[in-house]
Amino acid sequence: MDFRSILMGLAFVAMWSSAFTSAHIIVASAPPISALALRFLISGLLGVVIAKMLGQTWRLTPQQWRATIIFGICQNTLYLGLNFVAMQTIEASLAAIIASTMPLLVALAGWVFFREKLPRMATFGLIGGFAGVVIIMGSRLSSGVDIHALGLCIIGVLALTVATLTMRGASSKGNFLMVVGLQMLIGSAILSVVAVSTETIVIVWSWQLIAAFVYTILVPGLAATLVWFLLVERIGATRAATFHFLNPFLGVAIAAIILSEPLQFYDVIGVAVIMGGILAVQLSKKRV
Repeated sequence: MDFRSILMGLAFVAMWSSAFTSAHIIVASAPPISALALRFLISGLLGVVIAKMLGQTWRLTPQQWRATIIFGICQNTLYLGLNFVAMQTIEASLAAIIASTMPLLVALAGWVFFREKLPRMATFGLIGGFAGVVIIMGSRLSSGVDIHALGLCIIGVLALTVATLTMRGASSKGNFLMVVGLQMLIGSAILSVVAVSTETIVIVWSWQLIAAFVYTILVPGLAATLVWFLLVERIGATRAATFHFLNPFLGVAIAAIILSEPLQFYDVIGVAVIMGGILAVQLSKKRV
């Protein structure tokens, strides 16, 4: 892996991990579902326009439409929608840690439901990764975390896991950015219906809210997606996915720096164990 690929991977995980902090700022001042629906509308339109400028088409194959709809529902509507609602009452760092377990859940589900062979390194990685989750959850539960919000985050990462498993092997056939843009528009449409029926628009305007909203659209929404695509094209999906092991650490670190969220001793231990577990699972895939 060359130096440029390493920089791209680090940039991607930093942008992905920062999304939880910017989302926390947004939901503190605006209705979560309405804000997310608007974010996806703007990001989706920008993605589609840029994709058309690059010569991509929205005339997708049935397999592409299947991938687009499933990800629009599972990732954008359920996973991010539930996380936005949850982060009204739980810390961004905890939401980031839960979301970061997705590679572990994908490996576990592949073994349980698809009878995929689990190398010894991956087995130890799963055990260690989930042990790290138990360490953090035990500490947070004793500190009085919002159980309802915690449950929403767990359901959200399970939805993302389902989407990832369902779409394995699906190809964008050169229309990657178009597919991503359409996924966002699908998420926006569904979330808009939910927002209209459940939320009252009350916004506390501030420069922090505006900055966080713009940042979320441009950086985690579009830039991170583009960097990920370029990284996969450069080194392959399996090697690129190895960078996910940094997500728990960066999610916690960014929230601590920007939001001044407290960092507990058990959080540090748990994050380190989860990182080791994710890395072991990802490295085992490279050896198969």
